[in-house]
Amino acid sequence: MANFDISPYIHMEPAKVRELIREQVITFPTAGMCAGYAQANLVILPGEWAEDFKTFCKLNPFPCPVLEILEGSPLTKAMGEGGNIVTDIPEYFIYRNGVLSEKVRDASEYWTDDSVGFLIGCSFSFEEALLREGIEVRHITQHRNVPMYKTNVPTKKAGPFYGPTVCSMRPMTSENAKKAYEITARMPNVHGAPLHIGDPAEIGIADVMKPDYGDAVDIYPGEVPVFWPCGVTPQAAIENAKPPLVVTHSPGHMFITDILNSELNDYLESLRG
Repeated sequence: MANFDISPYIHMEPAKVRELIREQVITFPTAGMCAGYAQANLVILPGEWAEDFKTFCKLNPFPCPVLEILEGSPLTKAMGEGGNIVTDIPEYFIYRNGVLSEKVRDASEYWTDDSVGFLIGCSFSFEEALLREGIEVRHITQHRNVPMYKTNVPTKKAGPFYGPTVCSMRPMTSENAKKAYEITARMPNVHGAPLHIGDPAEIGIADVMKPDYGDAVDIYPGEVPVFWPCGVTPQAAIENAKPPLVVTHSPGHMFITDILNSELNDYLESLRG
């Protein structure tokens, strides 16, 4: 089980953390780093698959809220000048024909003139708001990756893309779960309100201590598991669609943007306006 220390990076500026990731000094999950700044999931597809995937995201806005689409270059603009989506994430998954084939620290060789990159909102972005209200985030406390699960809640199909909604889970008291619901419902671009609170079996999870991605965390007596839609959902859809080559983030290993969580929704609305 992963165990790592993010404390040196909690209050570091995003550009500096991205530099350390690029230099492979940071090679572990990014939850809790750069407090206050939004983080993002990643999908890079061949151009001919991009339109169907864009539609998939539009049809499934809570697990797949698009923050920025990159074409022609892997350098970010809307989410921060100077960021590079193929070097600034601690670990990448490489899928070939829908099968995870390898994990790499640098995905530069997989970007082509035809590539289209999608940065997708991440639940790590709302954790700062939970912590500020005194709600413990267990995977940060226990120095682990967040637990994530494939559920029986289907996504809406777009072309070849379909599959189960993936959820991340944070255990907390019922009182804190209610507070967390109210906090995250106001943050639709980083997955919004929980999809489910309570019995994992109701959304098809047989054993909450055996996540499909990430690490299990302790659940204490009197706590309930709280499940949010997760940006790993596209990876489940990629397994079904089987594009020839896809690059994604490794679950829990995110791109850290230069946009403050408190400003993200208004910023994205201004771009759309």
